[in-house]
Amino acid sequence: VKRSHPIMGLSRVIYKQCYRTPKLYYSILKKQRYVSSYLYPNGDNDKTDNTNLLTNMCLLAVGCFGLCLFKNDFSVFPSVKASSIFSKDLKGRRSQYNFIADVVEVSAPSVVYIEIKDSRRLDFFTGQPATASNGSGFIVRQDGLILTNAHVVINKPNSQVQVRLLDGTTYTGTVEDVDMRSDLATVRIPVKNLPVMKLGSSSELRSGEFVVAMGSPLSLSNTVTSGVVSTTHRPSQELGLRGKDMTYIQTDAAITFGNSGGPLVNLDGEAIGINAMKVTAGISFAIPIDYAKDFLKKSEERSKHPTVSSSIRNRYMGITMLTLSPDILQELIQRNHPVPTDVHHGVLVWKVIIGSPAHSGGLHPGDIVTHINKTPVRTASDIYSALATHQILEMTVVRAMQRITVIIRPEET
Repeated sequence: VKRSHPIMGLSRVIYKQCYRTPKLYYSILKKQRYVSSYLYPNGDNDKTDNTNLLTNMCLLAVGCFGLCLFKNDFSVFPSVKASSIFSKDLKGRRSQYNFIADVVEVSAPSVVYIEIKDSRRLDFFTGQPATASNGSGFIVRQDGLILTNAHVVINKPNSQVQVRLLDGTTYTGTVEDVDMRSDLATVRIPVKNLPVMKLGSSSELRSGEFVVAMGSPLSLSNTVTSGVVSTTHRPSQELGLRGKDMTYIQTDAAITFGNSGGPLVNLDGEAIGINAMKVTAGISFAIPIDYAKDFLKKSEERSKHPTVSSSIRNRYMGITMLTLSPDILQELIQRNHPVPTDVHHGVLVWKVIIGSPAHSGGLHPGDIVTHINKTPVRTASDIYSALATHQILEMTVVRAMQRITVIIRPEET
C-alpha cells in the first residue's frame, strides 16, 4: 500500500503552529527527521535530512511571513476599496430633494377649485345644472376672498359660481370685482378663518427659478406641476394678450384649462404669479403677482366707495384666444398644425366654452380667425373691438387648411 508522504501533513502542522516558541519548532523538526529515517532506511539519510530541513525551514519562513501580513492587514500593492451601497445609511436622503413637496404641503390648503354651472342646461345623469367651465383660484383673505382669472368667472350668463376647498366642502361664490384688462377677478364665499396664500414679489423673480403651478387641470382638483421660469418679462405685445402695458411670466410648468386662476408659487411658498394660459407644451404664461396686488388694493378701495364702481356688463362670445405672433405661428407649423403658407396674421382660438355663442355658431378650438366682417384681424384687440361694436360677427377662419365662414351672435351680460 502506497503511503502518503508525511512531510505535507507535518508542514501544515508547522504552519498552524508557527506562532509558538522556536523551541517547539526545533522539537517538531527533530521528530520529522526521525520519521523520515524510519520510512526511508535505504536512502541517503544525510542528503534527505538536509533537503527536508531546508524545505521545512523555507515553508516555516513563508508561513510566518504570511501570518504577519495577515494579522497586520498589510498590502503589498496599493488598492482602492469600493464603497458598497449597503454600507451607507440612505435614510433621510428623500428630505434633501423634496423641496417641491414641501411647497405643496404649505400652499395647497389655500388653493380652490372653481366650477361654473349653467342653469339653462341640465346634466343628463344627475339632473343638476351642467358645468359650463372650470378653473382655479387661491384664497387671499381669511374672510373668504379668492383671487382668480377674469375669464374663469365673467361673461357666463345664467351661471352660478361653485367653489370647492381642499377638504371637499363646496360653497356658492359671488363675483365681487373684475378687471378685464389684467384678466383678474375676485370671488367671495361665505366662510371665515380660511388658510391664506402668501403673496410674494414678481419683481424679484429670476429666470431659471423653480416654480410650482397649482390648480385643477381638466377638472382634476389639487394637482401640481413644476418647472422653471423661462422669462420674467414677456411683453403682451408679443403675445397679443389683453392689457397692452402688461408683461407676463413665461414658464415651462404645465398650465392647462383648469389651471387658469391658480397660483404660480416659488420655493418659499409664495404666489408670484396667477396661471393664465398655455400656448403649447413647455410654453405657458402667468400674470405677475404685482399686478394682482395693485388690483386687490384698488378693489378694496372700490368696495369702501361703491359709487365709484359701475356695474360690469360686457358682450359675451365665449372663447379664449391668442394672437398669432411669428414665434407662435412657427411653433404651430413645427408641431404639424395645419396652417396655410399664406397665413401670416390672425388669432388662434385656444378654447371654446360649451354652450356659448361661439360654440353655437360653430367655432372650434384650433381655428385661426383671419377676418371679422371682412376686416383683417391681426391681434386679439381687433376681436374685442369688433365684439364691442357689432351685433353680429361674420368670421373668416382657417380650419384644416380650408377657409370657412362662421356667424357669431354675442350675448349681453
